[in-house]
Amino acid sequence: MSGLSWKIKLISSISNFVMNLACRSDGTVNRRLSAFLDYKVPPSVKPINGVKTSDVTVDQSRNLWFRLFTPINADADNSRMPVIVYFHGGGGVFLSADSSAFDTLCRRFAKELNAVIISVKYRLSPEHKYPCQYEDGFDVITFIDNNPNFEGFPTDGADLRNCFIGGDSAGGNIAHHVAVKACRREFTNLNIIGVIAIQPGFGGEERTESEIRLASGAPFLNVERIDWFWRAFLPEGSDRDHPAANVFGPNSGGDDISGLDFPATVVIVGGFDPLLDWQKRYCEGLKRCGNEAYLIEYPNAFHGFYSFPELRESCLFINEVRDFMQKQCEKLKE
Repeated sequence: MSGLSWKIKLISSISNFVMNLACRSDGTVNRRLSAFLDYKVPPSVKPINGVKTSDVTVDQSRNLWFRLFTPINADADNSRMPVIVYFHGGGGVFLSADSSAFDTLCRRFAKELNAVIISVKYRLSPEHKYPCQYEDGFDVITFIDNNPNFEGFPTDGADLRNCFIGGDSAGGNIAHHVAVKACRREFTNLNIIGVIAIQPGFGGEERTESEIRLASGAPFLNVERIDWFWRAFLPEGSDRDHPAANVFGPNSGGDDISGLDFPATVVIVGGFDPLLDWQKRYCEGLKRCGNEAYLIEYPNAFHGFYSFPELRESCLFINEVRDFMQKQCEKLKE
């Protein structure tokens, strides 16, 4: 962390300290303590930084909803914007679509990618283990397909035929599995043309070189916490070779995507992320199955670098994602 600003070092230190205390040894979470890091922000009908937001309920019984981020030019622009269904990070255990960090991040995505963002508030582990998060994600895209004119959606400014599924960290894992489920369904209004996997959370029983090298010295994420997250998320008695974690591993036969029309995927990785090797294997696995996949690596980036717009890599990342989206959207015009 020697080259990082004092601000990033401080945020990392506080985050690690609170999470270490909140993640109990018995596999439960101290929710009151974790809330210390999770400042919530309400939706804003009045635009902030050129983006307005609103919350849409999908299933009140399980508190399933999403936050809609709409650039203020959505109804005025002659070209219809793409849509990104987004799953936030946090190990599948922490944070939400209305957490300040992800409200800010998705607002930035909406403005700088010129896209409508649908940020999903899915259920969290360990209270709700696998496959709850995947079910919530799939139910949201089904809801959107069945209700293309839902309240607040800029029907004249956004195009559901140019839809991407994205997510960071644990959300990148969810994005993959939701995309797999979506490949097995025929939609009426929704057309998923790409997956944006930002430092996606995958793993396995094997200890990779990046996990060994960065076991405890990387900002924001260490191997001990990664293992805890998997125990909190996976079914009782499962190890990290469960197909949810190790999607191309020894037990993944049922999740083989070779026969699916899986969307083109961009995988964003950082050289100081303990999950680096698993993310690279994921990209390689997609290619082995005959899918279009691109790996973008920033050697000096740590896990969560995209949340800091002052970093050079964060700006480059936005440009790479924008180029990927434009490329996929252009294909529909050919």
